[in-house]
Amino acid sequence: MPAVRVTALNSRALRLDGEFVLYWMIAARRTTFNFGLQRAVEHACNLGKPLVVLEALRCDYPWASDRLCAFVAQGMADNAAALEKTPATYLPYMEPAKGAGRGLLAALAARACVVVTDDYPCFFLPRMVAAAAAQLDLPLEAVDSNGLYPLRLPQRAFHTAASFRIHLHKSIRPHLFEFPQADPLQALRGPRAVLPAAILQQWPISDPESIDLAKLPIDHSVLPVQATGGPAAAGAALQRFLRQGLSSYAQDRNHPDEGSTSGLSPWLHFGHLAAHEVAQAVFDRSEWSPEKVVGKPIGKRHGWWGLPENSESFLDQLVTWRELGFQFCRAFPDTYDQPDNLPDFARKTLAEHSHDQRQYTYTPEQFEQAQTHDPVWNAAQRELVQTGRMHNYLRMLWGKMILAWSPTPGQALATMLDLNNKYALDGRDPNSYSGIFWCLGRFDRAWGPKRPVFGSVRFMTSASTRRKLHMEDYLQRFGRDA
Repeated sequence: MPAVRVTALNSRALRLDGEFVLYWMIAARRTTFNFGLQRAVEHACNLGKPLVVLEALRCDYPWASDRLCAFVAQGMADNAAALEKTPATYLPYMEPAKGAGRGLLAALAARACVVVTDDYPCFFLPRMVAAAAAQLDLPLEAVDSNGLYPLRLPQRAFHTAASFRIHLHKSIRPHLFEFPQADPLQALRGPRAVLPAAILQQWPISDPESIDLAKLPIDHSVLPVQATGGPAAAGAALQRFLRQGLSSYAQDRNHPDEGSTSGLSPWLHFGHLAAHEVAQAVFDRSEWSPEKVVGKPIGKRHGWWGLPENSESFLDQLVTWRELGFQFCRAFPDTYDQPDNLPDFARKTLAEHSHDQRQYTYTPEQFEQAQTHDPVWNAAQRELVQTGRMHNYLRMLWGKMILAWSPTPGQALATMLDLNNKYALDGRDPNSYSGIFWCLGRFDRAWGPKRPVFGSVRFMTSASTRRKLHMEDYLQRFGRDA
């Protein structure tokens, strides 16, 4: 277990007379390639204690909806099936009313030796974990399973993909030999823990397959989508990408009609799929191992890994760009979602052009209902609402046009955050915040010539996008007015 992955969140003493080890599963919602679960199993084996896995979901978090809760519940069903075959005791709990789950963690922790949870740098999770660390009278450890490069290792912030890529190429190689175990539960032995009846009476185990979403106090207007949550669906999506998308990824990933993007971000976001598992599958496809790293050129998108071009292009998205967002949230926990943390050039130029005449302006409601003059933008918004996803390239255009058609940059940002976090399965995620703020200049540089509204922030148009990309089928699917 790499020590750099484990963070002690308080200085409480290990409770040797506890009944079990508790793994509080909040972000890495899976039983494979999971450093947090691996750490909990390690404690259980060392202490000779059973393992209890608590996977809970609050109903009062921002943007809670049928769509998001259904996706999580489907993952719970997978985890229940996987853990049923092991000595671990699994307690899935979906809060039926606001505040109903309050006290559950403390009640379990009162009987535990140690609590292990997931280290995740975004949304409400860091505040929730910090509050628990202060209240519990036993050790609480946060374990990082987010990406290939340890989250807390860099001692600096990164403001561009280029600078982070250079750092990765100089530093990541040892960590390519420290992947989590594919099956951390294999080492677990002994009888299962028996949970007290009083706990189960107050917080009954939820049946993930029969949860009535209509009874939960959540947003019922955002409906579930065709995509299914859980590690099983995630694994199928990964295999589909390896068969159909990876071989043409570098050339075709920007074209909506080609289907070469991985589409894995919903499962990565909810922790149903590990970045390590995805990377290992790409490595195995080329019979590659870390010993084969070429190691140069430093900082370039291709060549360093010693893998085929398509694999390297995909890894640059999975590792460089995805983990750049995680690192940024870690470095700026209070401002990663605020305009104050844009680069100086972006804040300055957007302020200078905030009162420029807009050719079109739309309200947040018009954006949400895809009621703009632009068939390409409308199609992207419909894709988001109908499927919970948006094509990667079109999400960049989507954000740029919201900036162009909003009365102010601040209102544009609010609209982007609300629509993305409300409808996208991969919203509320460091990588998602990266994409939104990139539209306003984060992780980018100043561009010329200066343009109305944008100033020196990178400019995009639907017309040029439509000329460059293969998207006729896409527009037929989602663009009724195309």
